[in-house]
Amino acid sequence: MSSVPDGKKLVRSPSGLRMVPENGAFHCPFSLDEPQWVPDKECPRCMQCDTKFDFIRRKHHCRRCGRCFCDKCCSKKVALPRMCFVDPVRQCTECSVVSQKEMEFYDKQLKVLLAGSTFIVTLGTSEKSETMTCRLSNNHRYLFLDGESHFEVELSRISSMQILTDESSPGGGMSTASGMLLHYKPMGSQDAQQLRMEAADDKKAASLWLAAMHKAAKLLYEARDQ
Repeated sequence: MSSVPDGKKLVRSPSGLRMVPENGAFHCPFSLDEPQWVPDKECPRCMQCDTKFDFIRRKHHCRRCGRCFCDKCCSKKVALPRMCFVDPVRQCTECSVVSQKEMEFYDKQLKVLLAGSTFIVTLGTSEKSETMTCRLSNNHRYLFLDGESHFEVELSRISSMQILTDESSPGGGMSTASGMLLHYKPMGSQDAQQLRMEAADDKKAASLWLAAMHKAAKLLYEARDQ
């Protein structure tokens, strides 16, 4: 249940200090597992530039992919919140670019999701709709929907997500996000349920929230496929 407090603990791994949930079942749905490091004996050369390792050219493991690199190809220390690292960690050139792009989500879009926005919500095939505020929970595990009623959608139980867009935009510009269609399995059920959300009065705020949710969905699916 979402009301259960999420205790955290500090653990030390070969890659660095991590702040992780005490109960593994309560991990953030965007999080990634630490990779297994390629054994030293299996990487006599840098896996990027093919430089041979020796006493001078030491090998380093990228904390995101686990592969072996020389210092030149694995020198950047970049924040990696998806693996719960407390401090920036060493990453290869390719992984550091990915992690830096993800930081935009954590620095900007995550705040938009936590703040929430107002939508007209229709559950299932019901003809009745309700104006509700939708926001991401502080532990990032649920969507909270609050209006005259309240219910929650656990992100890990979402099976599909589709962003709905306006057919036409003023001035003939690009279409903007106007709503979202979710299919998810409620707790205790294996039957998928549909949830439709359409922007209420503040369409600009809703569009920003939906764009952030679209990015969140990409991270969610990537975490599932790891």
